[in-house]
Amino acid sequence: MSTQDISRTKAWVMASRPQTLPAAAAPVLVGTAVAVSADKFAALPAFAALVGALLIQIGTNFANDYYDAVQGADTEAREGFTRVTAGGLIPPSAVKRAMYLTFAAAILLGTYLVYVGGVPILVIGLLSVASGIAYTGGPYPLGYHGLGDLFVFVFFGLVAVVGTFYVQAAHIVAEPFTVGIPEGTITLVAVLASLPIAALSTNILVVNNIRDKEEDATTGKRTLAVRFGYGVARGEYLAMLALAYAVPFYLWTRAGFEWFVLLPLLSMPVAARIAQTVVTETKGAKLNPALEDTGKLLALYAVLFSVGVVLA
Repeated sequence: MSTQDISRTKAWVMASRPQTLPAAAAPVLVGTAVAVSADKFAALPAFAALVGALLIQIGTNFANDYYDAVQGADTEAREGFTRVTAGGLIPPSAVKRAMYLTFAAAILLGTYLVYVGGVPILVIGLLSVASGIAYTGGPYPLGYHGLGDLFVFVFFGLVAVVGTFYVQAAHIVAEPFTVGIPEGTITLVAVLASLPIAALSTNILVVNNIRDKEEDATTGKRTLAVRFGYGVARGEYLAMLALAYAVPFYLWTRAGFEWFVLLPLLSMPVAARIAQTVVTETKGAKLNPALEDTGKLLALYAVLFSVGVVLA
């Protein structure tokens, strides 16, 4: 289908990149499962955390689409999914405006979460929005200097899972607008549970960077794949998978969880199939499906892990 055949509505859906939304929903699901297992589940904070995470993800997608286009990182040689700004489907000013409106909606929703979780959530929320813009925008774009992987690992894994648990626990044990971090609102289990989600979310970016390595090298986007080559990027993908599947074993053998926590291992055949593609292919025709499948793997893992944590 040519770009002329794409409707304005479909173009906006493309700009929001719905295939990336599992990266926003998965940590909220896991953080909520940890809250349930700790008898700290709170429905309204959990729902607000989910909507806020989705808004930040979509805002970040708009930011990437806009800034990559205006900075020349998206060229005709791009093998990835169509970008609406570079493809001329939506004017740059409209995409930029949508980015700010989406982040503004996330901040507005975040006022309720700040009421529940206090100053820690205010800091986390502002940092999340700022980092979403700084990923490809600002004077030092994180994604252009090899810091994108760290950004995703921290904000779409550690912060998202632990933050989801925190707002639910704070709703139960703390007074509104708390200044510090109340006891029991951040636990070792919540931190450990965030690691597989952080790892698999990072792998979505790793596949993207392997696919775009040659183009990124010509446009000045110094991702880890560009800096260190295919071998290191593929090794990173495998290391993230190893971390994701090691955590359930740790929770089972060291943290007192029952065998149900091993349910994510059912997704290992899917992970192995995707990994085989990632370690052997470089072209978009093969890696675009692997990119989508890594997002689906994240969603599948999150559901199995969440069920396992609750049952265990």
